[in-house]
Formats: sequence, structure tokens, C-alpha cells
Amino acid sequence: MNVNGITSAAQNAYTYTAEATNTKKEKKVTEPAVNESGVIYEASGEKNKAVEKKTYSPNTELIAKLKSDAEARAIQLRNLVEKAILGQAGVFSSEEDYIRILSSGKFTVDEATRAQAQKDISEDGFWGVKQTSDRILQFATAITGGDPGKIQEMYDAFKKGFDQAKKAWGGELPEISGKTFDAVTEKFKKLAEDNGVTLDY
Repeated sequence: MNVNGITSAAQNAYTYTAEATNTKKEKKVTEPAVNESGVIYEASGEKNKAVEKKTYSPNTELIAKLKSDAEARAIQLRNLVEKAILGQAGVFSSEEDYIRILSSGKFTVDEATRAQAQKDISEDGFWGVKQTSDRILQFATAITGGDPGKIQEMYDAFKKGFDQAKKAWGGELPEISGKTFDAVTEKFKKLAEDNGVTLDY
């Protein structure tokens, strides 16, 4: 564009602003002026407003803590159960053997082991419905950074994991697992509702 073009464009912008100011003194001009060359000139005082897009980052510190806590408690529970049934059910040659023996229920445990297990799966226990469902939601939120657009994806991943657990167990899981599934579903529904998302469950 040459100097004359710039001058002409500036003149057009000034003329538009002056005319708008004279005819609409009581209103601020909000529409930009457009000259024939297609260049847009905004009325004085107007600024481009960039739309901020929120970014979501995983909460790696919380993820690490949740994983560490769960792993430590899983080892504790496994040791408790293995100690209780060792010698009754033979040798565990694989993870599948271990699960098969547990799911069969064909073993006995001493009273101390039974009491600890009942405490762990009680309403306030680490493996109880409330704490377990809370941890699943905390993990889902931490891994997505709280991105509402990932709620459905996280819920679908949870359902897939639950189905895999059923398959590994060899059928229906214990009653507490079904209650935990229901509690997690309700918490995902509430999370979706709070974020204006429709959850397909």
C-alpha cells in the first residue's frame, strides 16, 4: 500500500468516527469502520479482547500420592490375605490362581484377619465404598486437571476397568464392588451436572 492509500484509509476512518460521534453523542460507537480496501479500523477506545482458553494440567503430585497410598494398602491387604490362606489353597502360580481362590471363598481365616478385613471394607474403611469412590473421582480429576470435557472419557475408563475386574474375578464381583460402582457413577453424574456436561452412563 502506498502513502496515498494509507492517508486515504486514515481519512475514511476519521470521517466515519466523526460522523458517528456527531449523530450518536449519547451512545458509544462499537462497530468498526471498514473502508473499500477491506481494512478494519476500530473506533477510538475499542480494544481487541482475546478470548482466554483455559488450560488443564494433570495434578502430578496428587496422582503420585493416590497411587502410592493405594499400592501400599494393596500390598498390606494382599499380605494379610496370603498369610491367612497360605497352606490352605496350595501354591499360587499366577495372579489368576490367587484371584480364583479368593473368588471361590473356599478358605478360612483367623479372627484377627477377619476383623482387619471387615474394618478395611467398613463404611469408613480405606477399601469401603465411600473412600474408594472418593479416590476414584480424585484420581480422575487429578489426571485430567479438572477438564470438564474429559468427564465422559474418565467415566468410560472407569467402567472399562470395572468390566475387566469382573472378567478377572470370573463373574460377578462381591456386593461391595457393585455398591462402589453405583457410588462412583453417582459422583460422576454430580460432577458432570456441576460442570454443565451430560454424562452418558
